[in-house]
Amino acid sequence: MTPQPNPQVGAAVKAADRAHVFHSWSAQELIDPPAVAGAEGSHFWDYDGNRYLDFTSGLVFTNIGYQHPKVVAAIQEQAATMTTFAPAYAVEARSEAARLIAERTPGDLDKIFFTNGGADAVEHAVRMARLHTGRPKVLSAYRSYHGGTEQAINITGDPRRWASDSGSAGVVHFWAPFLYRSRFYAENERQECERALRHLEDTIVFEGPQTVAAIILETIPGTAGIMVPPPGYLAGVREICDRHGIVFILDEVMAGFGRTGEWFAVDHFEGVVPDLMTFAKGVNSGYVPLGGVAISAAVAETFARRPYPGGLTYSGHPLACGAAVATIRVMEEEGIVEQAARLGAEVIGPGLAELAERHPSVGEVRGMGMFWALDLVKNRETREPLVPYNATGEANAPMAAFGAAARKRGLWPFINMNRTHVVPPCNITASEAKEGLAALDAALTEADAYVS
Repeated sequence: MTPQPNPQVGAAVKAADRAHVFHSWSAQELIDPPAVAGAEGSHFWDYDGNRYLDFTSGLVFTNIGYQHPKVVAAIQEQAATMTTFAPAYAVEARSEAARLIAERTPGDLDKIFFTNGGADAVEHAVRMARLHTGRPKVLSAYRSYHGGTEQAINITGDPRRWASDSGSAGVVHFWAPFLYRSRFYAENERQECERALRHLEDTIVFEGPQTVAAIILETIPGTAGIMVPPPGYLAGVREICDRHGIVFILDEVMAGFGRTGEWFAVDHFEGVVPDLMTFAKGVNSGYVPLGGVAISAAVAETFARRPYPGGLTYSGHPLACGAAVATIRVMEEEGIVEQAARLGAEVIGPGLAELAERHPSVGEVRGMGMFWALDLVKNRETREPLVPYNATGEANAPMAAFGAAARKRGLWPFINMNRTHVVPPCNITASEAKEGLAALDAALTEADAYVS
């Protein structure tokens, strides 16, 4: 449904926002946030009556779309029963959410520590790893994002880290595999995998294996560009961690809960089980803030008789956990994970490949399920990005023009640097997916104008 336009209310909402809301990742006087009147399924709309197909899933979290009636009803029921309760008690919604999550995590990741979101999940996973090993350092990849809190932003490997990088957080960055923009001069996936693993091994050797508590990776990096690791890479990292007694942390905050066409992205990589795994976003489609850490038996044993020195007032909040229970059941009942896999393989993936054939600005298409990226370039031969790394202002004009063209056609795109991400809700329909691809097709003509 789309309510009748009401520009006066929209103006009031915008005015209050501009007067009082401090927005993240923004120069406050240079932004113009849209006033959103409502959302349902894969769409949202503004107060002027403009309706948009959301190819961002909010911030890659509305895996079941907006306002799913079964989850809304479950939140209302939970609020009527128990709106909140302290985390030190056994509460039905909390226990059931943990059970349902543990049933779907790989291997022996059967203990669930609840947080309020993905960044604090990363914070606690790193703390657990350091306490478990007694070591200080954490290794993480360039081209990564792990959250905006103090430790998580230092672990992050993209420019959002720079302003807050203390240089003393015990974090060491390394290059993970990415064949399209290889740091290892690789010519194929096998070379990229082998050379990336050797680079990681060398980094550990020169840092001192006995000083490294954990290696943390996004199973499939999200905002950095959705680079699916080559066959054998994650298994190789697992082997390196085992050999040096290092905790292997996989960050599934963005890729988890159906986004890639499996419950977790790690399920695509046979035999790979991390020691700790973070999650958030899709666990309840973002309806109420929730995240967590899935913990292996070995790490959990460290704290069997030794208190874990960490916690949150709202850990396992009943409303959030009630939403998670309902979301997981909806995903199971409606086959949403399978739908994401099917539409990714049959509609989104082939559709994006066709766009790449028609548009010289598309350098590469990569992804799976409902997790895709188009790498936009000025020149396919040289692979020069359409805009410079971390471009702003006039330097970012090509991407700004592309984004404006997409919105004009009723598509809200997810743009980061020289990439547009295609991350719609996992239960988007085939017709909606095709509608979005058609809008992308038209918008890419703006990017093509900058190709040399």
